[in-house]
Amino acid sequence: MKTGAGSLRLTTALTAGLVLVVGPAALSDPANGPALEPGLNAYGMPGLIETPAAPPRPDAELSGTVAYSGNDIIKSTLSFQLTPRLSGSFRYSKISDFRGQEGRDLFDRSFSLHYLIATEGERRPALSLGLNDILGTGIFASEYIVASKTITPRLRVSGGIGWGRLAGVNGFDNPLGILNERFETREDRDFDRGGTVELDQLFRGDAALFGGVEYQATDRIKVMAEYSPDDYETQDGATFDRKSSLNFGATYKVNDYVDISAQYLYGSVFGAQLTFALNPNEPLNLRGSEGAPPPVLERPLSARADRGWTAEPATRTALRAVLSEALSDQRLILHGLTLSATAARVEIENPTYNEWSQAVGRTARVLTRQLPGSIERFEIVPVKATIPTAEVVIRRTDMEELEFAFDNTWKSFARTEFNSTDAPLNPLPGRYPDFDVDIGPYVLPSFFDPDSPLRLDGGVQVVGRAQIRPGLSVQGAVRQRVFGNVGDATRESDSPLPRVRSETYLYNREELTLPVASASYLFRPGEDLFGRVTAGYLEPQFGGISAELLWKPVDRRLGLGVEANYVQQRDFDQGLGFRDYDVATGHASLYYDFENGYEVQIDAGRYLAGDWGGTLALRRTFANGWEVGAFATLTDVPFDDFGEGSFDKGITLSIPVDWITGQPTRRNLTTTLRPILRDGGARLNVANRLYNVVEDTHRADMADTWGRFWK
Repeated sequence: MKTGAGSLRLTTALTAGLVLVVGPAALSDPANGPALEPGLNAYGMPGLIETPAAPPRPDAELSGTVAYSGNDIIKSTLSFQLTPRLSGSFRYSKISDFRGQEGRDLFDRSFSLHYLIATEGERRPALSLGLNDILGTGIFASEYIVASKTITPRLRVSGGIGWGRLAGVNGFDNPLGILNERFETREDRDFDRGGTVELDQLFRGDAALFGGVEYQATDRIKVMAEYSPDDYETQDGATFDRKSSLNFGATYKVNDYVDISAQYLYGSVFGAQLTFALNPNEPLNLRGSEGAPPPVLERPLSARADRGWTAEPATRTALRAVLSEALSDQRLILHGLTLSATAARVEIENPTYNEWSQAVGRTARVLTRQLPGSIERFEIVPVKATIPTAEVVIRRTDMEELEFAFDNTWKSFARTEFNSTDAPLNPLPGRYPDFDVDIGPYVLPSFFDPDSPLRLDGGVQVVGRAQIRPGLSVQGAVRQRVFGNVGDATRESDSPLPRVRSETYLYNREELTLPVASASYLFRPGEDLFGRVTAGYLEPQFGGISAELLWKPVDRRLGLGVEANYVQQRDFDQGLGFRDYDVATGHASLYYDFENGYEVQIDAGRYLAGDWGGTLALRRTFANGWEVGAFATLTDVPFDDFGEGSFDKGITLSIPVDWITGQPTRRNLTTTLRPILRDGGARLNVANRLYNVVEDTHRADMADTWGRFWK
């Protein structure tokens, strides 16, 4: 049996020592100096230097850390505060001379979770539980329970019990052994495969104590000291000469987004850490540069009678022209207009505003100013991908009454109707056909190649689109690579499965390519139904035909869909030819939109390699358009056949450009971070999947963004 007395004495002495250093004044004066903010440790998790702490980061924060230590370890972590209590991290690490083998650099990928069990009270500390490296090779695997107590606004003390890497020095028998003797033993992990959750190893084996203190010395400087029981045994102790369990560090706050830290670790090496943090709820640039919306024009009572104007062809033509110009001033497009004596059905396209609620609000304001006074009912129809996706009904009287009313956001939403509509569009004369060509740069990144963790291509692309009639369009793109090394990978695929993704690098070697050239038809087969058929070169690696049907009522959070595809693999040069592999693939999908922007998607079916299984995807969408999500796919492919990583999983991130620039635009910076790209669980990438087309114009999404309605 190991003893924990040494770790307990060291933790106690460390806490007492820093209390003496900061002095009794700091302890006695609760208003003395700046408040202490929760920090991130070298693993990108809430903590001090290398040990964890209980307080989470601010809700919705996206943070990144790059930590380097003189023992030749670099840990790069992307973390997201998924909820006010739960944070998740994806980490990519480089360990030089792994296990004492000179010249062997190990690139490791891992996931972690940190959950706040109890918030801090007047006498109660904050309490959190964490799982480190639960979906990786297990090199950094540890579990912990940690408590933190703020002594003064400037001083916080943390301590806890850990397993795995947090039980390497001065450990003791696992106290959970009193529940079941299986907790007393922890098996070694297979570092070569990874990607699995070893549930039967969590909180197993010896345990040890850890702890530390942090002190906010000035507005910008925080100092820390900790006791860490990590003995680096999983790296065979050969990476550096570990002389002590004490770590010391200082963090300098450069600005609201960036911190830099310096550390002295384990009595032998120095380290440094760079931390950046962004929060979707705090835009980099203040929004509003789109200009103020037009004021609502209130009708006099004498103007509300029907004078027969809407029945006159000349008047309708004039109204279309005036309304089209007025909406154009708001950077919206009038797609179609249908008038009666008391109602107007206004079809709009929104190329500008990231939130459709803002586009609808500005449209309603314009209608109060331009339509005859007898028209009371505004039926605003969002048009996306040239199909009607919803009908938003607003009473003109409500616009006049609520513009300056207290709590007008909630009141206007409560009075607004959201209806399904399969009525055909009534486009303006000359709206179709429509042609558009865009020429500009492109950037294609590649992440986590074991031989080169980051590769990048760049060049020029021409994207063309022709909208033939409502629902029917043709689109294509041509790319000319100017620079880059994405296609320079030389590691050949060893996959026993059909190589539907593991040879992606071969598709990136050509300089002139045709990544997509297809025709699509979107349609409304029923009131709550949406349909799509797409044919051609659907994506860089596959061509064929794809069909989809979606049931999604406007006023419900639930959606159900089915997709069927028959595709053939394209030649590596991304030209017009095909290879000899073809497959029928498809999925049934369930979508559910929870409140506060949380969404879940479950897909079940057949994937590109012929494997059968399912994908679970979780996503959080913010009112300003940020989207952060994670997904995992399990199929009937055995982990050994899948290869490194065991199964497909990853993180999705989409940042609206207007959040960065303050200028209104619907453009987004979107990426998917996969630990590794293999053949199992691979799905076809086809444009205009229906749920993505319609969701942000339906009631649930509008509710989350309705704060922009009066903007």
